[in-house]
Amino acid sequence: MIYLDNSATTKIAPEVLDAMMPYLKEEYGNPSSKYYSLAEKAKKAVMEAREKIATLLGCDHDEIVFTSGATESNNMIIKGVSEYYGDHKRTIITTTVEHSSVLETCRYLESKGCPIVYLDVDQYGRVSPDQVERAIQETNPVLVSIIWGNNEIGSLNPIAQISKICKEYNVMFHSDATQVVGKVSFDMKEFPGLRFLSLSAHKMYGPKGIGAAVIRKESENIYTKITPLLHGGGQENDYRSGTLAVHNIVGFGKAAELIHNRASSDQQKLAELEQYLVDILSSNFGDKIVFNNDHTNKIPGILSVQFKGVNNELLLKKLSPYVALSTGSACSSSKPSHVLSAIGKSLDEIRQTVRFSLSPHIEKKDLDFFKNLK
Repeated sequence: MIYLDNSATTKIAPEVLDAMMPYLKEEYGNPSSKYYSLAEKAKKAVMEAREKIATLLGCDHDEIVFTSGATESNNMIIKGVSEYYGDHKRTIITTTVEHSSVLETCRYLESKGCPIVYLDVDQYGRVSPDQVERAIQETNPVLVSIIWGNNEIGSLNPIAQISKICKEYNVMFHSDATQVVGKVSFDMKEFPGLRFLSLSAHKMYGPKGIGAAVIRKESENIYTKITPLLHGGGQENDYRSGTLAVHNIVGFGKAAELIHNRASSDQQKLAELEQYLVDILSSNFGDKIVFNNDHTNKIPGILSVQFKGVNNELLLKKLSPYVALSTGSACSSSKPSHVLSAIGKSLDEIRQTVRFSLSPHIEKKDLDFFKNLK
């Protein structure tokens, strides 16, 4: 089977699994314990992983807060900022095409009296910096939360410009970067207005069940305050209590190291594979297909394609023995895509849409399968 659902999850890299195994077997210590060797080795392994992830992202190692994944990170940051700084009374600005873990969190806060501004997007799912600036001027928000790269259509938002605006107005800025890590090169030091970032290891060839919230410091020695989502033993600088999953953290760190070392070649290959697939689909289906995404300023390797007159669920079932695809986000698979709806697609168009999400670990010959698809 050809696996083309990498925006849902990725296959764990062999090097990642090898790095994890000792911490599932003989190195089982709790890094919060003291003095004895098992605990000290676990503590050292966590620190090394933290440093590798910080190197990949361009932040300080003590700004990495381990979570169970981007969904928890998004909840933790948005709820934590709202409660600590706004008491659910100050506005949060977001967009209509965010991941469900952002939108549902905002709707929850809205039910508690927190004003939420949902910015509309263009036909490719992007918000403009001018929209963000106007909304900031009108509402004096406590937080702006805007997805970096869309998980369904691949569109990249102008994060650098939005970061600059938020810095100018002294507004905290959060971005869900789950889909862009490893596929788009960036250095957080170049985005001084970007206070918070969310990501998951399993989107970058690491294990499931582990992710991070990056919480930038206010200054060199002053940590940003938020209300913790999980209270308890005070791990992770009091941001997120609970015993650390050392094996998963080690795997996350190894995945970050691998991604960092091969980012340029992976991105180039994804772009080449995407163009190859676009050429095959365009040649084979002609005007029977429509691309929902544009082909510039996007995450390489993500395509959203309408097959006119073909129900996407029936198509996926028919293809399932041969190829793994999806209709959109795996996190809201039971509902019509809110992203496609927000960019103006009708229900019929949404029900004809399939998402392709490629991996640099496949070859062009794998995509030749679609040359014979009718």
